[in-house]
Amino acid sequence: MFASLHGSGNLRALAFEFSPVVEQTAPDTVTLDASGLEHLFGQEIAVAVMRRAGQSDIKASLALAANPDAAIYAARGFAGVSVVPQGDEAKFLAPLPVKLLGPSPELQETLERWGIRRFHDLAALPPLGIAERLGPEGLHLRRLARGEVERNLVALPEPLDFADELDLDYPLELLEPLAFILARLLGGLATRLATRGLATDELGLRLQLENGFVHERTLRLPVPSLDQRAFLKLLQLDLAAHPPPAPVLEVRLQARPVKPRAAQSGLFVPLAPEPVKLELTLARIQAMVGEERVGSPELLDTHRPGAFHMTAFGRGTAKTDRRPHDRVRLSLRVFRPPRAARVAIASGQPSFVAAEGVRGRVLELAGPWRTSGDWWTTDPWERDEWDIALSDGALYRIYCAPPGWFVEGSYD
Repeated sequence: MFASLHGSGNLRALAFEFSPVVEQTAPDTVTLDASGLEHLFGQEIAVAVMRRAGQSDIKASLALAANPDAAIYAARGFAGVSVVPQGDEAKFLAPLPVKLLGPSPELQETLERWGIRRFHDLAALPPLGIAERLGPEGLHLRRLARGEVERNLVALPEPLDFADELDLDYPLELLEPLAFILARLLGGLATRLATRGLATDELGLRLQLENGFVHERTLRLPVPSLDQRAFLKLLQLDLAAHPPPAPVLEVRLQARPVKPRAAQSGLFVPLAPEPVKLELTLARIQAMVGEERVGSPELLDTHRPGAFHMTAFGRGTAKTDRRPHDRVRLSLRVFRPPRAARVAIASGQPSFVAAEGVRGRVLELAGPWRTSGDWWTTDPWERDEWDIALSDGALYRIYCAPPGWFVEGSYD
């Protein structure tokens, strides 16, 4: 069984959703091997294909036949859906015009002089007379008109790029109708990935805006998945946090194909939440508290004390401490935020410190260590640090900055 689609739109992507063997017969025609769809027959295959075509805004006619060429000419010659009965191809194709076969200009002129204008006219001619007067080309066209040509499809290479796009009839300004469009595109991409045993760990969204600019967003997942509902919700949350600045005219969605992750749970190990659903929970938290407050802290490459930023879980750069561990060290337990302090100065050095939970005379001290940086920006910093031992028996680090004195932490 072969199916042929003739029309406009992304016919190739639609065909690959139903079969891995697809031929690009012409710029406006694709043919696919539907022999793998044994669970569907005749009109059921047509209904399934045309339903997906409607969801993707593809306008095309469809024909099913036992050989590819009969399906191709039926799709080109008849509007809507056609099912060519096996064994009656010549009768079904009979009313189609001969020029649909694409004869050479000389042969077309000869057929016109003979009054051969329909498939049934050409099919009724005797094969020996056709071979003597019109040669191999005429004999081949007669077999095509009778639906007798058997051949294999010239298959396209399997596409590595999984992307789909949709031109909108009118600009979209609200997130809800845009989510409806995204759901349709996600359904097609997920189907194409699933038929090849693939999943995705990255979605790229490209929105062409009415003002001429392009709004792009990238959604990265912790593990490969095909959960369309989770994908849609993650895209909605991301667009709510980063909305396009103008109405949307065109939507393009691309998925990076990867092998799905296989995992086997133990009989006595409790089930862990699905990684994609955990990512969805984190996205909802980000929508409430802000992206900069959710993630894993990562130190910045700077001398600024306590400088860090938040990165997505599992995407930070792991660093290994290669220093020797055979010597005694002190650990600084940092107070967040630093505790404001009152400090008495004697001979230019701290002599008494009082802060929340901290109070005592300075028995020993080391410092000051003066640091500064970012003076070329709008957020410069400078501070003088001391390590002190107080009469309460604890060791602390204090510092003086333009806002005042602070206790940064205590040593363990």
